[in-house]
Amino acid sequence: MPPLEVLYEDNHLLVVNKPAGLATQGVAEGTASVLTQAKAYLKKKYRRPGNVFLGVVSRLDATVSGVLVLARTSKAAARLTRQFHSGQVEKVYWALVERPPRPPQGDLAHWVRKNDPARKMEVVPPHSRQAQQARLSYRVLRPQPGRTLLEVVPHTGRKHQIRLQLATIHCPILGDRKYGSKRAFVGQAIALHCVRLVLTHPTTRKRLTFTALPPASWDVSDLEL
Repeated sequence: MPPLEVLYEDNHLLVVNKPAGLATQGVAEGTASVLTQAKAYLKKKYRRPGNVFLGVVSRLDATVSGVLVLARTSKAAARLTRQFHSGQVEKVYWALVERPPRPPQGDLAHWVRKNDPARKMEVVPPHSRQAQQARLSYRVLRPQPGRTLLEVVPHTGRKHQIRLQLATIHCPILGDRKYGSKRAFVGQAIALHCVRLVLTHPTTRKRLTFTALPPASWDVSDLEL
């Protein structure tokens, strides 16, 4: 497996461009993940004899690619986790969907909850038991033959919310068979990529922006972030 692409690194943060097909963490022993690869990278680079600390403060699904931040200290992990939970972190995704949404720009709000037997999320009536509201904004960036490129900004951090909410308006993400896509994408990927992440540095308090274009298979390298 190729090495992780490091976008930013200091004593407190490690930001990578996560490839699709690689879980963030929580895999079986001996199986690669972002966490195991990042720890190995730091251990080798800094010649650390013991364990390397890395805190997972947010996740991307294994099938999703893009900007992912890890904390290199427990203090940074706690402060970044608070930022993610309180909505202070700005995240922007690009998605390739099977059909253009109508209207081409809008806001979506649904009540969602886990469907454990189906191992997925589902939309339910408002204020249903154990449900949470999911909100996002989207706009069409480029219509392409057989697919449409969207920019998506989630305003809440619900599990699978972009995948579910786009599928609910009949615009499933390419390759996302769990949420209704009828078309394969590339390898183990679905066409969802975090292109931009904006957060406050846990110690300097400076606002930082990290960006990464989607893989070449998207054919969008001429677009600017």
